[in-house]
Amino acid sequence: MGKMFPLVVLLLHVSAVYSDSHSLRYYMTAVSAPGSGLPEYSEVGYVDDREIVNYNSESGGVKPNVKWMEKVDPGYWEHNTQNAKVNEAVFRYNVRTVMSRFNQTGGFHSFQLMYGCERRDDGGVTGYEQYGYDGGEFMSLDTQTGTYIPTMSEAQITAQRWNSREVQVGERNKNYLETECIDWLKKHVENGREDLERRVQPQVKVSGQKKGDTMMLHCQVYGFHPRAVHVKWMKNGDDVPDYETTRTLPNPDGTYQIRVSAEVIPKEGESYSCYVDHSSLGNEPLNVVWEPSNPSVWVTPVVVAVVVIILLAAAIGGFVLYRRKKADYTATSSPSCVSAFKWISFRHFVI
Repeated sequence: MGKMFPLVVLLLHVSAVYSDSHSLRYYMTAVSAPGSGLPEYSEVGYVDDREIVNYNSESGGVKPNVKWMEKVDPGYWEHNTQNAKVNEAVFRYNVRTVMSRFNQTGGFHSFQLMYGCERRDDGGVTGYEQYGYDGGEFMSLDTQTGTYIPTMSEAQITAQRWNSREVQVGERNKNYLETECIDWLKKHVENGREDLERRVQPQVKVSGQKKGDTMMLHCQVYGFHPRAVHVKWMKNGDDVPDYETTRTLPNPDGTYQIRVSAEVIPKEGESYSCYVDHSSLGNEPLNVVWEPSNPSVWVTPVVVAVVVIILLAAAIGGFVLYRRKKADYTATSSPSCVSAFKWISFRHFVI
């Protein structure tokens, strides 16, 4: 598949540099009309940042996206394909229902769901379920109380019905996220452990670009795995307060890259450096010094002892946060013989 979906979605972002936590999450997207290169319905499943399975209304079947997903039971694919087709019918209905609540009779509109679970390295678990409409948050599940919280007024009727004592959708989903979802996460991680937990050290390039009376410093961090990384600019050993960070982007080989830039006015006696902390570096993060006389410097951990200053830093505690992010969204499918698709078709009611 590999199509990019320019839709706003709610993404789980795992940012713990020193963490062996893992997450399992799925995205469903329905659009109101064909066109724009988007299938009318699509699903995608991820373990951490690896797309593991996908489905859409054009392909008509759940497909593996990584080799190690072929270790699942052979009946897995047919079972989840049938569940995906049920989900497709429900989501096509839902996008039309929400359009009617906004008094919309035409145009391009999207209805999305993101749900999943995470198991932290301390053994704790958490789940999440969020709905979106046209790029905005529509409704979400409060996993503490097992109730749905409407973000848009048009979602209130759904939240009231799903929270009712007769239906209690949230309680069932909360239980799934904290039990069965975690069980499937463990199975997928075991099957793909070599891929998911490999450690690849980053390469770092620092450069400066003259910009009038100021200098724009760039720190390109490239070729690292896993995705979680901490990068910042420092001046004389202290944090530079204002810097710009790109999203962490995937490379074709499965590694990642990120760029951090800071606009500064260099003065005599000041030293600027790019600080990079990544799980592959252990307790020795990189601190790559920018030299005004050398406009571009590449550093790799292999030669770090002779070209950079190594700082001893305390391990940064793991943290997990939810946040909405505007990002291109690749949509398609999800897995599980008795897993997520079964849960979705079992518990997913019409809006």
